[in-house]
Amino acid sequence: MGALEGKFEDGVIVTSVDALFNWARLSSIWPMTFGLACCAIEMMHTAACRFDLDRFGAGVFRATPRQSDLMIVAGTVTYKMAKRIKLLYDQMPEPRYVIAMGSCAIGGGPYYEHGYHVVKGVDLYIPVDVYVPGCPPHPETLMAGLIELQEKIRQDRVLRRKKTVDAA
Repeated sequence: MGALEGKFEDGVIVTSVDALFNWARLSSIWPMTFGLACCAIEMMHTAACRFDLDRFGAGVFRATPRQSDLMIVAGTVTYKMAKRIKLLYDQMPEPRYVIAMGSCAIGGGPYYEHGYHVVKGVDLYIPVDVYVPGCPPHPETLMAGLIELQEKIRQDRVLRRKKTVDAA
C-alpha cells in the first residue's frame, strides 16, 4: 500500500475512479440476446447451468439494445442482417462492447468464397473488441473471450485529462 498504509481506520478503501468504475463495468456485463445461426446454440449453452456465465457477471441476457452493453454476434451475418446489426449497435448505450463469435462472424466461415450473401466479417460494419474463433466455438472458448473482454474493460480510462493548449 505504501505511503497510505496505516493512515486510515479499518474498513477504509482507497482506490481510483477508474478502478472503481471499471470494476463495476466488468462485474456486470449485460449481453444482448442476438444469435444468428448454430453459434447461438453454443452461446445459450454457455449461459445455462453447466457452464454458468452468470458467475462472470454476464448471465442476464437482455432482449433490447438499450439495456445491454455487450453484443455477441454469434453466427452467419448476411448483408441484409448487417444493416440491422449496425442499427442495434447504434442503439446501445456507451460504453458498448462487441464479441464476434464463430468463424462466420469473424470472416465469413465456410461461406467465404462462394457465399455471395454473406458478410466477410462483422468488423466491416461495427467495431469488434474480442474475436472468439471456432465453428462453432465451445462454451469454454466463449468464456475465455468474456474474460479477455473483462481484462480490456479493466484497462479502460473513465476520466481523461484535458489537453492544455499553450498560449504562444
